[in-house]
Amino acid sequence: MRKTALFTLLFSILPAACFASGGTIDSGDTAWLLISAALVMMMTPAGLALFYGGMTRSKNILNSMAMSFVTYGIVSVLWVLFQFSLTFGGDIHGIIGNLRYLFLSGSIKEVFEGTHVSVMAFAAFQLTFAAITTALISGSIVERVKFSSWVVFSIIWSTIVYAPLAHWVWGGGWLTKMGIADFAGGLVVETCSGIAGLVFALMIRPRRGFNKTAMPPSSIALSAFGGAMLWFGWFGFNAGSAISSGALASNAFIVTNTAGAMGALSWMALDWLIHKHPTVLGFVSGAVAGLVAITPAAGFVNNAGAIVIGLVAGIISWFATGYLKYLFKYDDSLDVFGVHGLNGIWGMIAIGLFADPKINFAKGIFYGSFHQLTIQLIGVGATISFVAIGTFISVKITSLLTNGIRVDDETEEKGLDIAVHTEKGFEL
Repeated sequence: MRKTALFTLLFSILPAACFASGGTIDSGDTAWLLISAALVMMMTPAGLALFYGGMTRSKNILNSMAMSFVTYGIVSVLWVLFQFSLTFGGDIHGIIGNLRYLFLSGSIKEVFEGTHVSVMAFAAFQLTFAAITTALISGSIVERVKFSSWVVFSIIWSTIVYAPLAHWVWGGGWLTKMGIADFAGGLVVETCSGIAGLVFALMIRPRRGFNKTAMPPSSIALSAFGGAMLWFGWFGFNAGSAISSGALASNAFIVTNTAGAMGALSWMALDWLIHKHPTVLGFVSGAVAGLVAITPAAGFVNNAGAIVIGLVAGIISWFATGYLKYLFKYDDSLDVFGVHGLNGIWGMIAIGLFADPKINFAKGIFYGSFHQLTIQLIGVGATISFVAIGTFISVKITSLLTNGIRVDDETEEKGLDIAVHTEKGFEL
C-alpha cells in the first residue's frame, strides 16, 4: 500500500516537476508574441491560400487553397501532440528534441527557457511557422497531385524533415551550438520549403502542357490581396521572432518592410525595363521575394543592409521564375524554389555579409569578420542536403501508401476542383 501511495504521489507531481521553471512571465512580451502568432496564423489559410489560389488556373483554385487549409489543420494537431516536443523539448545529441512537452500537458505557467513568455505562448507562435513551411511546398506541385497524397505527405514531411531541422537551428541542436544566425526562418522555413518543393516537383511529371500551352492565373486580384496579407503577417513572422516587444523587434519590423518594398520595386523595374510593362503580379511577387530574403536577417542587419538584400532578392527571383525554370524544364508551378528557396539561401548568406554587431551577436564581412559567413554556408549546405533526402523519402513513402501521387490525365484535364471537391471556385 505504501509503495502504491508513493507511486501515485510521484506520478501526480511528475508533470509539475518536469515543467518547473524559475523564470517569470512578462505580460507585455506575451501579448506581443500572441499577437504575432495570430498574424502568422493568418498567413497560411488566408494570405498563402489566396496568393496561391489566384495564381492557379480557375479549374484548380479551390484545390490549391484547400491544400493550405488542410495543412494548417494537420500541423496544428501534430504540433500539439508531439512535434513541438521533438523540436523544442531539450536536446538529444544535437539531432532531435525529447518528449518533455508531449501533448503540451504541462503547467500553463511554465516559462519557456531563455524567454519571459510561457511555453504555451511560444508553442502557439512556433506552430504557425511549422504550418506555413509545410503549406508553402504545395505551390511547387499544385494542379497535378492527389489531395489524399498531399495529406499523407504533410504528416510525414512535417515530422521527419521540419521538426529535426527546426531543432538543429532553433531548438538547441548542432547548428544552434555552432552559432548559426537564422532570426526567423531563412533555413527553417524558406530554404527548407524551397528545396522540398523543387525535389517534389522533380519527382513527378510536369503539368500537361507545361512550357507548351498558356496557363493563365485565375485571378491576379486575389493573388495581390493574398500577397498584401502575407506582407502584413510578415511583421508578426519577423518582429515576433524577437520573442519580446523591445528594440530588437522594432528593428526587425522596419527592416522587414524596407526589404519587402525594395524587392517589389526591383522586380517591377525589371518588368518595366525588359518587358515594357510594370505588372501587378510582379510587384507582389517581388515583395514576397524581399520579405523571404530578410526573414533570416531581420534581427541582424540595419536598413542599409535591408535595402541591398531586398534589391538583390527581386532580381534573383525575376530571373529564376522567368528564365531558370524554363531553361532547366522543371515545373515548379508557383515558383516556390525560385522565390523562397533561392532567397532563403541569399538571406542566410547576406547575414555573413551585412550582420551589424550593434544589433545582435553576429558580425558580417563588412563589419570585419569572415567567421559568421563560414557558419552560414555550413548551415545552408547541411539544410539543402538534409531536406532533399528527407523530401525524397517522404514522397516515396507517400506514393507507396496512396498508390501513386499523381492524378490521372482525365482528372488533371477536368480540373481538381470538380473532380476532387465537386465544387467550383467561380461560377462563370
